[in-house]
Amino acid sequence: MDNDWIRIGTAQLSAAINPLGAELSSLRDGDGRELMTDADPRFWTGRAPLLFPVVGRPYRDTIRIDGTPYPMKQHGFARRRRFEVVEATGTRAVFALHDDEETRASYPFAFRLEVAFAIAGATLSVTVTITNPAATPLPASFGFHPAFAWPLPYGRERGDHRILFDADEPGRLKEIAADGTIAPREVDSPLDGRVLHLADALFAHDALVWAPVHSSAVRYGVDGAPQLDIAFPDTPMLGVWTKPGAAFVCVEPWHGIADPEGYEGDYRDKPGVFAIAPGGAKVIQLTVALVHPQGA
Repeated sequence: MDNDWIRIGTAQLSAAINPLGAELSSLRDGDGRELMTDADPRFWTGRAPLLFPVVGRPYRDTIRIDGTPYPMKQHGFARRRRFEVVEATGTRAVFALHDDEETRASYPFAFRLEVAFAIAGATLSVTVTITNPAATPLPASFGFHPAFAWPLPYGRERGDHRILFDADEPGRLKEIAADGTIAPREVDSPLDGRVLHLADALFAHDALVWAPVHSSAVRYGVDGAPQLDIAFPDTPMLGVWTKPGAAFVCVEPWHGIADPEGYEGDYRDKPGVFAIAPGGAKVIQLTVALVHPQGA
C-alpha cells in the first residue's frame, strides 16, 4: 500500500518514495501526469530499486570474501529492506539503512546507506551517501534502476521515443549470459550516432549494457514534447532495460555490474567495486529534470 509513502514536491514536479527500499515510486508533473512505470505485474512490479551492495547477478547468487562464500541475490538486499525516515519536509526526504545481523550474514561489513531526495522547480535530485564506520576499507557497489513511463504521458507514439546520449559512445556493449552474469562476448552498439531509438526488439535478450559509458547524462522522450534529462555524473556504467511490451523503460546508472560469467574471485576484485576508506564516505548522485520544448 502507498499510505506510508513520503511525498515531496513543487508546483512543477512531485515525487513519492516508499520507505521499503527507499524506492522512488511515483514522479508526476505539475498537472499530475505520471512519469514512471505503471508497475504492471505482468511485466515487472519494481519502480526504482536501489542496487546495493551488488549490481546485477553474482555468479551462482554468491559473493566470496577472503575465501568465504556469502549468499547474495541479484541487485543486493537494500531494495528489500525498510529504511529509516530521517527527514521529511515539503521538498526533501532523507532515508537511511544500517548494517545489522541480517545484512552481515550476506555482506560482513558495517555501513550506513543514506539516500536524500530533493525537488527544486522541475528537477529531482537523488544523493546517495555510503559511509564506512569501520577501521578497515569497505568494498561496495551501487546502482540506480528507475523505470520511466514508455510512452511518456504527452500524446506521442511509443515508437517515437528515443534516448539521446550527451557524448559519443564508440564501444561495443556487454552481453548478458543466460544466467544473468556478463558473458565474455560483446555485441555491436545499436546507437544511431548518439541516439538510441527505442524498440522492444532491442531488449529481446535482456538489458543493453554500456561498460564503460562515456556520457554523464541522457535525454529521454520525443522532440517537441516534454522530455526527461537524466544526469549521472558519478557512475561509469549504464544499463537500459525493459521487458518487451511493458509500459516502461529503465535508465540505470551503475557503479558496479553483474559478475563475469563463471566468476569465483573475491568480491573486492570484481568489476565496478570500489573501496571506501575507514571513516570515509562515497557520494553518488542522480538528477531527473522535466524539460519542456522551447516556446511551450
